[in-house]
Amino acid sequence: MRRIAAALMLPASLSACASVDATQDNRPAMVAPVLTSADASDPFSYARPQEARVTRVDLDLALDFATKTVSGTATLDVLAKPGTNAVVLDSKGLEIRSVTDLTTGTPRPLVVTAARRDDDKGSPVVVGFGPGPEKRRIAIAYTAPAGAEALQWLAPEQTAGKVHPFLFSQGQPTLNRTWIPTQDSPGIRQTWRARITAPKPLTVVMSGLKVGETEDLGDRRAFTFEMTKPVAPYLIAIAAGDIAFQALGPRTGVWAEPATLKAAAYETADTEKMVAVAEKLYGPYRWGRYDMIVLPPAFPYGGMENPTLTFLTPTFIAGDRSLNGLVAHELAHSWSGNLVTNANWADSWLNEGVTSYFENRIVEALYGPRRARQEAALSFADMETDIAEAGATNPETALHLPEGVAGPEAGLTGVIYDKGAVFMRTIEQTVGRTRFDDWLRQWFDNHAFQPATSAMILEDLNRNLVRGDTALANRLMLEDWIYKPGIPANAAQPDPAAFAEVDAAAARYAAGDATPEAAWVGWTTAERMRFMAKVPQDRSATQLASLDRALGLSRTGNNEVLFLWLKLALANRYDPALPLAERFLSTVGRRKFVAPLFETLMGEGEWGRAQAKRIYAKTRSSYHAVTSSAVDKVLAGGK
Repeated sequence: MRRIAAALMLPASLSACASVDATQDNRPAMVAPVLTSADASDPFSYARPQEARVTRVDLDLALDFATKTVSGTATLDVLAKPGTNAVVLDSKGLEIRSVTDLTTGTPRPLVVTAARRDDDKGSPVVVGFGPGPEKRRIAIAYTAPAGAEALQWLAPEQTAGKVHPFLFSQGQPTLNRTWIPTQDSPGIRQTWRARITAPKPLTVVMSGLKVGETEDLGDRRAFTFEMTKPVAPYLIAIAAGDIAFQALGPRTGVWAEPATLKAAAYETADTEKMVAVAEKLYGPYRWGRYDMIVLPPAFPYGGMENPTLTFLTPTFIAGDRSLNGLVAHELAHSWSGNLVTNANWADSWLNEGVTSYFENRIVEALYGPRRARQEAALSFADMETDIAEAGATNPETALHLPEGVAGPEAGLTGVIYDKGAVFMRTIEQTVGRTRFDDWLRQWFDNHAFQPATSAMILEDLNRNLVRGDTALANRLMLEDWIYKPGIPANAAQPDPAAFAEVDAAAARYAAGDATPEAAWVGWTTAERMRFMAKVPQDRSATQLASLDRALGLSRTGNNEVLFLWLKLALANRYDPALPLAERFLSTVGRRKFVAPLFETLMGEGEWGRAQAKRIYAKTRSSYHAVTSSAVDKVLAGGK
């Protein structure tokens, strides 16, 4: 009863528009209220949720692989303020055929106005419904045309099986408006249901629980899914292809193409244990099942935390579970990100920074302090590098991005992820782990299924952790961490012994000693990555050939290590690495790897620019829009 009662206590900044819905664990949960404070407004959405907001989306859609289109109907439940005559939706390229008012027993057509188009933001769709009741229901008949940026349509040859096509979506941060007409803002949480038809023999999965049996429609099949918890709209996700499932535990499992399933199941085998560890740390898992799908390599991210169905890149499959921290990270999002979501993209650290800290705690509990300390040290080094390159006074190095920092994906990875994690770790080390864990758990409980802002977490820290202790407040420096650039003076430092052996070996190698071939064999992935980061960046062809031969870098099955090797080789114009780099860039679509390798090539004069343009001409069409848009900027900047 304590958690339920706490969840019903709304901060003053929340509107009174809230209702109760049945949840998958049979406990009441609030339909998320709208935050009305100025820092919660979303400049990257046209929606005006204080006037009229979408609370539920019902989709009835058909997938057409021949035309690469999605067509059908989206029926929206809208909660309108008295006197409001219209609802404003987000759309980017959607072809809307009609909008119908279903509020009463007699359907009637509605007037729709689509205003100017912004290249990044899309167009506002204003649906005028006139005066009427507070709760409205409208049906939108539409098509998401070929080229919808959220959707990646893969030809059979781009899949592991090489026989059937594949489709997946990636909606974060603002791309779901290219295939779903709704209010596409993280602070406007919505429940949803979807019936999707696809040609046989393809299987459809979504980020909700499957409802009923698959319908046989002759040459097509229909799949129905539902999410009864209110989620940020970017978390509505779909995948369709020749996929199979393997259970990992009572509530966990993995989907993948049949050719990939065995390796995927091995790599994710500890997932059920991870869920148990996460629950012990910060409270119950509230989404029913935790399944994953390992997608084809065109997927642009390492992972995407879509509720009940995490999307994963196959590039984390190393054969030894050394990169399964990715699974821990996406699982942790079930609390930080999915349960409590940043209301505004200026506060992305509330998702990624808290999650990165949580990930490390799961890793520590399952795999021991040594691995956790090493991965935390790598994260700290990434933070230092990003902030040093940006400049310690650069506003992008603050956790909360100030007004004027453009774009929903603004901010540095080393800040949003790593500085956020260091902030959490600094608080933990200052107040003690038990006290910190009690605070973080109540933060998740008391803000479950709600949006949040930096101001809200600051207020919660002061009220429920600091509790008027001025000396503690001075030691924590909370506002400096959240609102000021750079790294505060009280930052919790990484364990200096975490990489003592590796750093010594790297120093000897840099001084001219032999490559640490024997030690390399026994090193962890984190240790190998640390060594590669310490290798002098100016290497001759002879030195690179020797390094590759001794450590087997070109033959490694670990994509994190392979990426670091290719980046080093290309930065030194090492011709023997070009064929491998081209194969890598032709088969992997993960932005984290692809964009930096093209950036490295573009920085290497005419030799590199010519190679970058030649390779990109071949590979661009195979990348998701998230990746290609990043590389487009790299090539445009390098001319």
